[in-house]
Amino acid sequence: MNELVVISGKGGTGKTSVLASFAALAKNHVLADCDVDAADLHLVVEPTIRSRREFRAGHTAIINAEDCRGCGWCLARCRFDAVKWKNTGTGIEYYIDPLACEGCGVCVDSCPAGAISFPEEVAGEWYISDTRHGPMVHARLGIAAENSGKLVSLVREQARALAEEQKRDLILVDGPPGIGCPVIASITGASAVLIVTEPTLSGEHDLRRVAELARHFRIRPFVCINKWDLNPEMADKIEAGAVELGVEPVGRIRYDTAVTRAQVEGKSLVEFSKNSAAEDVRKLWEKVKSLIGRNKSE
Repeated sequence: MNELVVISGKGGTGKTSVLASFAALAKNHVLADCDVDAADLHLVVEPTIRSRREFRAGHTAIINAEDCRGCGWCLARCRFDAVKWKNTGTGIEYYIDPLACEGCGVCVDSCPAGAISFPEEVAGEWYISDTRHGPMVHARLGIAAENSGKLVSLVREQARALAEEQKRDLILVDGPPGIGCPVIASITGASAVLIVTEPTLSGEHDLRRVAELARHFRIRPFVCINKWDLNPEMADKIEAGAVELGVEPVGRIRYDTAVTRAQVEGKSLVEFSKNSAAEDVRKLWEKVKSLIGRNKSE
């Protein structure tokens, strides 16, 4: 089973658009949207949810008012200013601000009355869905929730299990942007990563950072330049620099307003158009498919 992760150094480079077109062109695959902080692949592939489950991660302290002695021990020891108090008229009542609580557990361990509970939080949801391009595993992280890397790992784990169950030989992953924990969780153990960048100075810089990350985890990186014709000289420079970094250039996608029109209609580019950038994406897919070792004819 091969696993291709499409990533970028920053948001907005077009990685989800590329992945959505790959989903339309590939066969016998499972989709996974690992950009759990700002998932948007569902806007294009229109999933029908058939399984919905809670994602639990992290803890938030809760002071049980009935058991609290009002000693203020927790207030003195919280280093995140999460313990608050209010005058009820009959005395001081302490409570926890859930947005400020870091889940360290110091107040729980130090409370002499044992009045603070520490339940695991519901941090989001994850789904298994059907799409017109095959099954998809995706998720939604809650507002201000943490542990996005853990949720990404869960999405990938479920995508692999689904692929094995249905005997599918490819997983296409829409990864998050940047180089942080969610990206590491997205690419670790993958067959290859495709970095989507743009012909700008920031695109050149971000490519270098992502390439170094892939190299650290010994994952084969490829790069494609989106909207390359807006700055051909920079596109040439980025490809030359990529080769020096050990990143193989596999294609260029020209600027095309059809990309936006396709998004408005909820379609991938290759479903919406057959010319210009859509043809670039088709050529890109054929190149990437051959490089990641897919032998099954389509």
